Amino acid sequence: MARVASLYLPQLAIERLRRAARPAAPPERPWSFAPVLPPAVDRAEPPGACSVPRGGGWRPGARWAQGSALGREGEAEHIAGLPAHQRPPMRELGRRSEAAEQPFRAMPRDEGGRASLHGLAPAQPLWGRPTILIERVGQREVVTAACPVALSLELVPGMAAAHARALVSDLDVQDADPARDAAWLDRLALHAVARWTPIASPSGADGIWLDLTGASHLFGGEKHFCRRVLHFLGKLGFTARIAVAGTPGAAHALARYGGEALSILPPGQEAAALAGLPIAALRLEPSALAAAARFGLERVGDLYPMPRGPLAKRLGLASVNRLDQALGRAAEPIVPVVPFEAPSVTRRLLEPITTPESIAKVIADLVDDLVRVLQERGLGVRTARIIAERVDGADQHLGIGASRATRDPGHLVRMFGLRIDRLEPGLGIEAMHLVVPHSEPLGARLAGALIPDGNAPPDLAPAIDQLAGRAGEDAVFRMGLEPSDVPERAVRRLAPLVDPIGWPAWKRPVRILSRPEILTHVVALLPDHPPRRFTWRGRVYPVVAGDGPERIHGEWWRTDRELWAVRDYFRVEVEGGQRFWLFRRGDGVVPETGDLSWHMHGFFG
Repeated sequence: MARVASLYLPQLAIERLRRAARPAAPPERPWSFAPVLPPAVDRAEPPGACSVPRGGGWRPGARWAQGSALGREGEAEHIAGLPAHQRPPMRELGRRSEAAEQPFRAMPRDEGGRASLHGLAPAQPLWGRPTILIERVGQREVVTAACPVALSLELVPGMAAAHARALVSDLDVQDADPARDAAWLDRLALHAVARWTPIASPSGADGIWLDLTGASHLFGGEKHFCRRVLHFLGKLGFTARIAVAGTPGAAHALARYGGEALSILPPGQEAAALAGLPIAALRLEPSALAAAARFGLERVGDLYPMPRGPLAKRLGLASVNRLDQALGRAAEPIVPVVPFEAPSVTRRLLEPITTPESIAKVIADLVDDLVRVLQERGLGVRTARIIAERVDGADQHLGIGASRATRDPGHLVRMFGLRIDRLEPGLGIEAMHLVVPHSEPLGARLAGALIPDGNAPPDLAPAIDQLAGRAGEDAVFRMGLEPSDVPERAVRRLAPLVDPIGWPAWKRPVRILSRPEILTHVVALLPDHPPRRFTWRGRVYPVVAGDGPERIHGEWWRTDRELWAVRDYFRVEVEGGQRFWLFRRGDGVVPETGDLSWHMHGFFG
């Protein structure tokens, strides 16, 4: 039984900014549940000695004697000489004649105490000035996040920054940094993979998914695990909400729209729990939300009684898929983050470069450095990216892809050379980085492979990579088969080096139209004869030879419309030598099988 937790950080951007601006705390381990304990007690100290820190503090029971230079005997004589009303009470003398507070309670930091045993000092006061984060969208600046003080002044995300400045004069405006927010979420997901569960992934720009299947019992159950996570994020200075459900979609909706900091949904209760939530909880597109508002659909439960066809027509097929994923009717796999450091190399230049020759030279040097790194790690390049830092701060990116893992420096340099004209140096490039985001294991090459063999098939990978570099990655592909009887569904694109298997024994045209085109003025003898003439795209084609029919039935398990559907295919040759692949809807006997219309579907030769 799958169990998925959705961790939602509603004010991630603004709280991350606050945490970055907080004064430096004592050394801590923010990515561990283990508390940061004080240093070990000196072993030379006699047993039974008080373990309360001395650095600026005082021992329990002697609070009145702080800073005194009289000593114990001098203090006793001094106390005896005081009037009765000025003598310290018995409680301050450290005696146990009356109840005393816990003397080993941690002292405040401003009184000389150490950091809390839980790793962080008490939370600093909230924002003194209202603070907002803005981001430029088109020609306007929009508020993306606001601190609690700004929210209390009705400065909300989505508002124009100029409007916010007009409403509040003493406003701290800072630029949003979505890249750092995403990096923080990635770091949190990596920590989750290492400490909490083997499957974790960022969920949008403000949360992560945690697959708790088979892992929550290690932390005492789902409830204890969720409380532990919330406490951990609270120590870091972040507010969070977490929900556990049987599907990622349900957990995502409850964490963001459930209204509770901790929600644990029993298995099989997704439909009832989501019925009262707004439709936006299903992660629909803005166009789908606007359409739902026009039709008066406000809650998720309003979608349950609607037929699937009208619902898909009004809100889109993706909306129906989101609903099925939230209710567990459709799978929604979580792609986990992998703690892997991508190979990368860097070259920083003494002077900015602008000419293609100098850029090509730096790229060749970067490739040589990268090949050594790949050899040490036993990897090959599948995707590589050049990041060129310009003087004006506008970075340039140049990427290549390989059809097969490689670390041949000459081949990599040639592929970069085919696209080097896409780099715009501007005023000059001062640094270049070469990163390999996608790599695969690649062992050592056998020495025998370096000796030419006339019987061995040629290696097409270098040629395919160069063709893809010139024409585009989508321009080079190979056709493969899908398990389907309907011709337009039976083919799919494959990678250039994948060997297609399972080609049918019967003949198929070289080219098949994506949508069959209807034929007019067809003259044919029913039920089993090919047409004698037909009109297609305004031209009349007399038929001189034909073969068929080849009968193909509809796939009734896909849709009810194909329950009785029948197609009879014919191969015909017309005057002029052209050969076409035609079909007639229906078998010519039973009306339910089709309307007997003729269609053009492909071409031979």
